Amino acid sequence: MSFNTSSRQLPDTDETPDEARPREARTPDAPAEPETPETATRATTTGPAGAAGPSGAAGPSGAEAPGDSSTATESGARPGAAGPTESPEESPEPAKATVPTGSPEVAEPTDSGEPTDSPEVTETADADEPTDSPQVAETAAPDSPQPTAAAEPAESGGSVESAGSAEPVAAAEPAVPAEPAVPGDEGAASPAPVKGRWRGWRARYPVAARALTWTTTGLAAVLVLFALLMPNSSAGFRPGEFVRIPVEAVFGAAVLIVLPRRPRLVVAALAGLVLGALTILNLLDIGFNEYLGRGFNLVLDWSLFSDAQAYLQDTMGKQATLGIVVALVLFVIVLLAVMSLAVVRLAGLLSRHTATATRSTLVLGTVWIACAALGVQFTGVPVASDRTAKSVEDRTKRVQATLRDEAAFAKFAKKDAFANTPPDQLLTDLRGKDMMITFIESYGRSAIEDPVMAPGVDATLTAENQKLVKAGFAAKSGWLTSATYGGSSWLGHSTFLSGLWISNQQRYRTVTAGDHLTLTKAFKKSGGWDTVGVMPGVQKAWPESKFYGLDKVYDSHKLEYKGPKFSWSTMPDQYALTAFQRLVHGKKHDKPLMSEIILTSSHQPWAPIPELVPQDQVGDGSIYDSIEKAGKKPADIITDSAKSKQEYGKSIQYSVSSLINYLVEYGNKNTVLIFLGDHQPIARVSGNHASRDVPVSIVAKDPKVLDKIADWGWTDGLQPEHNAPVWKMSSFRDRFMTAYGSTPAP
Repeated sequence: MSFNTSSRQLPDTDETPDEARPREARTPDAPAEPETPETATRATTTGPAGAAGPSGAAGPSGAEAPGDSSTATESGARPGAAGPTESPEESPEPAKATVPTGSPEVAEPTDSGEPTDSPEVTETADADEPTDSPQVAETAAPDSPQPTAAAEPAESGGSVESAGSAEPVAAAEPAVPAEPAVPGDEGAASPAPVKGRWRGWRARYPVAARALTWTTTGLAAVLVLFALLMPNSSAGFRPGEFVRIPVEAVFGAAVLIVLPRRPRLVVAALAGLVLGALTILNLLDIGFNEYLGRGFNLVLDWSLFSDAQAYLQDTMGKQATLGIVVALVLFVIVLLAVMSLAVVRLAGLLSRHTATATRSTLVLGTVWIACAALGVQFTGVPVASDRTAKSVEDRTKRVQATLRDEAAFAKFAKKDAFANTPPDQLLTDLRGKDMMITFIESYGRSAIEDPVMAPGVDATLTAENQKLVKAGFAAKSGWLTSATYGGSSWLGHSTFLSGLWISNQQRYRTVTAGDHLTLTKAFKKSGGWDTVGVMPGVQKAWPESKFYGLDKVYDSHKLEYKGPKFSWSTMPDQYALTAFQRLVHGKKHDKPLMSEIILTSSHQPWAPIPELVPQDQVGDGSIYDSIEKAGKKPADIITDSAKSKQEYGKSIQYSVSSLINYLVEYGNKNTVLIFLGDHQPIARVSGNHASRDVPVSIVAKDPKVLDKIADWGWTDGLQPEHNAPVWKMSSFRDRFMTAYGSTPAP
């Protein structure tokens, strides 16, 4: 340990006169300090020799005896001096501090700067770093005055008296014994002040310190095991999943045991980061399965986070969304850091108990092999686990499959059965008809068949079908299997209209960047229709309108709505249809209209839900202010499955009623309506094992329109039977175009 002394120091009094030394080793006598009242007092109080005790005396060779301890004092005494020096003072012996014998501490020199007889001088170690040899520490420069350092407490405790001073030094606290060295961990100690405080606290509260140490180690082990055994779906969280033996832990322990210290720390930290990343990916899988019915795609799904943020902002507000985003970022950072620290801590435990760790690893490895070979199970779950390894393998395969799929789909999308069909041979049996293709957000099979939602939705479909019949319309309905689930509505729209299976974002980008013929574009290409899009959910630039062949798009800004938003939905469906009638459909046109309309009131979180108002009171939408304020709050619905189901069913009833009311009010003998859902609602509403089927209906007054699809086997009315035909959504375009007179020409 190193101590500083006052700049006023008494010269050393070595036992060997300077004349006895070799000439080259002699030093000029230090000038005697002029006597002052202060020095006179010190000389009087220290006694004839100025010594405080024999502790710390030098051994025969002039080196300090190992195990002795002494402290530097204000008087300038050099405890632990290597040998006597000549002193101009009256006292023939050096001043020494009294320290109880038996202390393992090594005495440190003062800052006087006097040379010693010791053949070897080394720098003092840090206060908390034990020295490897009892050599004398190097002293500070003599011209560097420093204040007197407080005495370092000796391990044996006791009081220390200051040499050359009448003032006693305060009793030192007992020093804490050094921790046992960890094999291979030399130099791994934390900075001295932190380590010193921890040792002091541990000495004062040994039981609490041991409990904290074992608790921290136990939590680290639990965290690592949880990461290794964690399932990637909410349904997989069963007790049996977490009493398995992960082979990755056995293999990792074996590697960490044999590695030297530095490689071990690096490998442990990296392993912790990998485990943390896998845990985050598992959580993403759980979330995506909950909302989209599929796992997280490492290649394609990063772009969906911006959509999720926009959804949260529309649903919960900017401040709440910012708080959620910050919390998620902090969670990711903390999880990665804590997981790395956990693995590093366990690696240190293995290195300190190498023999025990080796035996345990061999036993667990043998047990794992036996359980794997014999197929041992606990509560129906295999005891031998390799979940993490399989998860990494599965994700790797999915990434490879995604990359291969991009190239294959790009080639496939270039093929089109109607790409070269002349315009006059497209949709010939629908010429002169006013076409409406309408998507109802999240309108899925569950709305018609789920025991909670079906009663209300079925009653609405029956009532609305009666309105249609009374107005002279007829309908046929069937089922389509959507390419998406729970969200990403644009994938359903593009699949239905393009005749291609657009199941991910990369496919969507690929097809919309090309010139593949969509159903809406076919109407435009034929030259028999003006095409228009009504998109209340579009709130920014939408370049895809060119791909869909739309002459004009009315987005959320161009529909002139002045009322409140209903959660994510920018406006009620009734208003969107009314604005369509006022701005587009109700005006005179040289050609019939082909309109693509997206209705959004049934978008999650289904709170608040608009209400139908008298048609002549819709106006600019201001009437909806009171309805929105009186509605339910998203936070009251979004986390409750039962309430979500109830409100979802009500939203579907509202959207269907709005659409049929519009058709009855403004439709005519040439109106043909095709309406369908884009996908099923999220799993919390539709169920964990729900199909991806959505209902689709074609409504018309002209009986010849429905006669063209008589052989499809669809159900009469707006409600398809349970056993009605189910087609892939991508097959509709070709079937529809063929049924209504289009001639294939690849």
